[in-house]
Amino acid sequence: RALLGSPDEVAADRVLWREPGPWRTPDAEERCRLALARGHAAGFDAVLPATGRCHHVRVLPAADGAVVHVMEAGPWRLRQADEVAAIRDSAERARRTAELTAALAAARTPQDVVEAVAARVLPPFAAQGLLVLVREGDRLAYIGSVGYPRAFLEHMGGTHGLPLTGRLPAERALLRDEPLFYSSREEWLADNPHGERPPSTMQAWAFLPLTASGRTFGVCVMAFDAERRLSPEERTLLLTVSALVAQALERARLSEAELTRARELQRDLLPRHLPRLREATATARYLPAGQGADVGGDWYDLIPLSAGRVALVCGDVMGHGLSEAATMGRLRTATHTLAALELPPDELMGHLNDIVAEIGPDAYATCLYALYDATTGTCTVVRAGHPPPLVVHPDGRTAYPDIPDNPPLGGAQPPFETAELALPAGTLLLLFTDGLVESPQRDLDEGMDELARLAEGADRRDLDRLADLLVERLLPGGQPVSDDAALLVGRLHALPRADMASWRLPDGPRAAGEARRHVREQLATWHLDELTVTTELLASELVGNVVRHAKGPIGFRLLRTGALVCEVSDASLTMPRIRRASETDEGGRGLQLVSVLAERWGSRFTSSGKTIWTEQPLAPSQDTVAAALLSLADAD
Repeated sequence: RALLGSPDEVAADRVLWREPGPWRTPDAEERCRLALARGHAAGFDAVLPATGRCHHVRVLPAADGAVVHVMEAGPWRLRQADEVAAIRDSAERARRTAELTAALAAARTPQDVVEAVAARVLPPFAAQGLLVLVREGDRLAYIGSVGYPRAFLEHMGGTHGLPLTGRLPAERALLRDEPLFYSSREEWLADNPHGERPPSTMQAWAFLPLTASGRTFGVCVMAFDAERRLSPEERTLLLTVSALVAQALERARLSEAELTRARELQRDLLPRHLPRLREATATARYLPAGQGADVGGDWYDLIPLSAGRVALVCGDVMGHGLSEAATMGRLRTATHTLAALELPPDELMGHLNDIVAEIGPDAYATCLYALYDATTGTCTVVRAGHPPPLVVHPDGRTAYPDIPDNPPLGGAQPPFETAELALPAGTLLLLFTDGLVESPQRDLDEGMDELARLAEGADRRDLDRLADLLVERLLPGGQPVSDDAALLVGRLHALPRADMASWRLPDGPRAAGEARRHVREQLATWHLDELTVTTELLASELVGNVVRHAKGPIGFRLLRTGALVCEVSDASLTMPRIRRASETDEGGRGLQLVSVLAERWGSRFTSSGKTIWTEQPLAPSQDTVAAALLSLADAD
């Protein structure tokens, strides 16, 4: 009766679960009913909220119900329950510590470390705020926080931090390498000699120095929104956690610094600016993978060549890491060199394949090389394991042309198959890597279809806006998650017929005179009379070499692109080369004169022989010929 709080006899027909007593705990009814359902006796301990006493409740199933025994367990049972609860809490903390250790080991950035601590340390300690500060020279800057308003972080100086003065508890914990614990705002004020008031609305704090490799470089601040006095065991556990956090932060900061250097190297290996050409207008986007991912080997390029031709290139070295970025740099440099040698696209790709194969048996790369000729409107394309280019016609139609897919570089066997496309002026050519269109949620074909749909419906007048739109729509958040991405958008232009002139020259000595006559007449039409003397001399030397050392028919062409191009073609496969003429040689100085007179010169194979070309600026110096003759005289 005393237990039930009634001095009289307990009346019958009263519902047990509604009466005061140990069976009013949340799980008492469930335990009793479970014992009855199983037909077995069951017992459990319960504490009366009103008295704080511990009682043992035992349920014995009977024929028509149950017999319930209640007895006081005594103080020893309370101590036993406290010990069991303490063991459970210790086991829970050990589990969380193991989870925290695993999360910190996987953390690759300081923000990953902060998130791991916030998720696994704050809840068991009932903390609401976390602030991680590191020393940057003579300043204290935060690298991550949870539970602090933006205004407070701005008051702390943002990511730039505040000067170290030693006035704040966080600074003293860092400089002295000693933890500080405040269970209330009063303790904070009593320990602060300069009268600095506690920040925000927090009521208790723990300042834990971060020490790794014998150096204290930061402090971890845990804050509580109510007064909180940490026990010695809790303080010891927090210091253990701070040591784990310090080691993880040091690894993450070193990893982040290495990744930053790798990405800076990668950006330096990519073109800083694409050249502005009459043959093609282009823009490009390179997007590294998400935070924490290794650098990749995606690259792009726009390479001006001779006689109104330009190469558009896009490639991807398979794998991620610094070595892949270095391989990308090697391939890009090699592509520039091979393109400057005027090699056909299939031969150029074969040399790139040899370079990748020499790196190692596990090295592979994909590549797309498109050679566009603005004088004919044709584009020769070769690809090795790379997605085909997207062609956007001037009327908005999009298509992926049928281009033979050769194996990736490093595993291919030349010769490489190519395709020749006829592209009208104003056509857009989009070259991209798989990171732009492929993701864990979307396969390659779906991404390519989406790219074509977006390009067809977009405003294509501004290439920069178009590139930004494609990246924004294809990559939510503007950044790929697991793989870097590259995009090259080029608008192709045709060289006007008025800027091209070509002739067939007769065989024999008369050819040089004919070439000079065509030069005078055509340059007068183009109002480039100041280039006549130099161009006549160049044409005479090139045609003379063909008459003496090659065979006809002889083709002669002048092009007015961004420069003045003079071309002579013949049916011979023998390439000219400069050699140093001795004092007794009667010849051998023609190509030396050509190299001095022209800004650039070179030769390339054609389907019927070869072509030798020279290039001059449209606004030359008045002393070009005189300088060339003096240079030859000095050489002699």
